[in-house]
Amino acid sequence: MKPYQNVPIIESSEPLVDIPTEFAFFQPHMYSLLGAPYADKSPFSLRSGVLQRLIKAQAYLQLQCPNWKIKIFDAYRPIAVQKFMVEHERSQLAKAKSWDLNQLSSQQEQELIAEVLNFWAIPSEDPATPPPHSTGAAIDITLVDHNQTAVNMGSPIDEISPRSIPDYFAAIDTPAAQQAHANRELLFACMHQAGFERHPNEWWHFSYGDQLWAWLRSQNNTLAKNTENSAINAMYGRYE
Repeated sequence: MKPYQNVPIIESSEPLVDIPTEFAFFQPHMYSLLGAPYADKSPFSLRSGVLQRLIKAQAYLQLQCPNWKIKIFDAYRPIAVQKFMVEHERSQLAKAKSWDLNQLSSQQEQELIAEVLNFWAIPSEDPATPPPHSTGAAIDITLVDHNQTAVNMGSPIDEISPRSIPDYFAAIDTPAAQQAHANRELLFACMHQAGFERHPNEWWHFSYGDQLWAWLRSQNNTLAKNTENSAINAMYGRYE
């Protein structure tokens, strides 16, 4: 278990709703293109309360950078999709290491799983420990400028490497690295002022109301009330 999975969950009963077209989107959706089993569910959806905060984040962004937009890579993820993607990443990582998935040693298997789960949540079916994306509370995003051109973030979304750590470029003294760090900080500022928390290992992953959010808020000593230590994971189960 990860530390945040000990946080108790309170059902909010918020509906899962589509993210509106005022945002930019990665099209086609990358996981759907791989064959991830979404069935009739949309990966571009969030809990209604989370969406309202995302709208607030984009409004703040556009005050700083007129006509820039938040670009949505991925949002809601059924448990079946989480399982599919964890296995896909395991397979891709083994391929990158030139390892045969059918002939892995126990040490190699442990290494693969450790690397994948450093960035991907365990696809748990236990209602007490859901993956953040499966609660409608988490979203993977980047920024595009006024020309709808991708902003330099230094590394792509979902890259399993140290470059994904939010502050990776902070101490690298080159113009490109400093620009990437500044852009990551802008994204963080927009999301944080709207109430989101950022994944410690992923510059692109933000959430509001899930267990990771509650744990990070508690770690940062920013919760005003003890009751807010509980995650608000709306729609877990109903949308699986």
